[in-house]
Amino acid sequence: MAEARRRTFAALAVRNYRLYFTGQVISVSGTWMQTVAQTYLILFGLHGTGVDVAVAIGLQFLPLLLLGPFGGLIADRLDKRKVLYATQSSAGLLALALGLLVITHSVDLGLVFVLSGLLGVVNLFDNPARQTFVSEMVGLDLLPNAVSLNSVVMNSARVIGPAIGGVLIVTLGVSTCFIVNAASYAAVIVALSLMRRADLYSKPGVVRAKGQVREGLRYVWATGDLRSPLLSMAIVGVFAFNFTVTLPLLAKVTFHGGAGLYSTFLAAMGAGAVLGGLFTAHRSNPSTRLLAVIGVLFGTLITAVSLAPTKLVAIILLVPMGAASIAFIATNNATLQLRADPAMRGRVMSLNAVAFLGSTPIGATLLGYISDVTDPRVALVVGGVATLLASVPLFFLAIRQREARALRPAPPAAVDEASNVVPMPFAAVPSSPSTTSAPAPRLSGTGHG
Repeated sequence: MAEARRRTFAALAVRNYRLYFTGQVISVSGTWMQTVAQTYLILFGLHGTGVDVAVAIGLQFLPLLLLGPFGGLIADRLDKRKVLYATQSSAGLLALALGLLVITHSVDLGLVFVLSGLLGVVNLFDNPARQTFVSEMVGLDLLPNAVSLNSVVMNSARVIGPAIGGVLIVTLGVSTCFIVNAASYAAVIVALSLMRRADLYSKPGVVRAKGQVREGLRYVWATGDLRSPLLSMAIVGVFAFNFTVTLPLLAKVTFHGGAGLYSTFLAAMGAGAVLGGLFTAHRSNPSTRLLAVIGVLFGTLITAVSLAPTKLVAIILLVPMGAASIAFIATNNATLQLRADPAMRGRVMSLNAVAFLGSTPIGATLLGYISDVTDPRVALVVGGVATLLASVPLFFLAIRQREARALRPAPPAAVDEASNVVPMPFAAVPSSPSTTSAPAPRLSGTGHG
């Protein structure tokens, strides 16, 4: 048990990451609290529709869709910790503004949309900087473990945030959720300020030059090990990862519930996601084949939730669906970061953000419309089937990778004269201290083409 705990939480032994982890638990819980509160405000306070919810959510990611590679380039050029200081402070001020508008009864749908769009501009720079900053805190050896633990943070917050948010909405009003979320950003800012700069694995930023965004796009397209997972994530991002639209509508339209049932749905999915994140952190050995298997499981479970006959069955099925969802996200994230050239990592992860989050304006609006004209169950079925189809190319990529490894000439083995034993060759990246028995992931596809 002690060894299992050490492997699962290996990245927390790093002081800088431990500070960041703690700050994120607080801040992301506040973010999920605001997500529940904003949906409740639109549907029940402002009498909006599923499309209104989708538009508000979509605007938070529209800048990522339009300018994602530029945000990644900024992450490659600048000190990521300074970028995070700016983005986290800005997001806190926007949450505070929304809370004050609700308190003064000045809020309407138009203002909610404006603030959502401004938060989208913040996300454009925050997302790639936050993702790539993880590798600077822990190094590549512990990166898969840290990425999975980040997923645990996100989904622990999915349980904590909605639970607290539901209580605050009922007792103190929806505005309290926005004010508390604004205060929660201070936790990340304090954590960043307490970090030891000398302990960071930081490298000089990319020197400013013309055509760097196009260079990043060409690099990803020419590298099959990056291109296929990104395309699959784009499909899943558009059609499946819009649960902030489909789940509240499933609660309200299909099962005739309110904020309490929606919070329960999020909590059930989040509880499963925590379990999925811990399993992925313990394994810490991402691969394309594993990503494909998880994708098939995820698509099957989304479809099962869409067919749930009662809300109790839906709640039960949301637990394994949440586990599969976060395992898919974490495995995809770690695979891309390990296979990307360090000088390109910000741009690669910005494209992943475009695929996963930037696609939200398209997917959220589409699924919100499908839910309004048919039923939220139909929107979930569309997401499940799309996820299954997107996972198929990953199996073929995994086969090609295995064949390429088989054809690759083995390095000459050195014989240990004392024991007369031929040691096993190491992979391109040293095994994580959190993984003692599984082979380390290969850096296949790290070059241009």
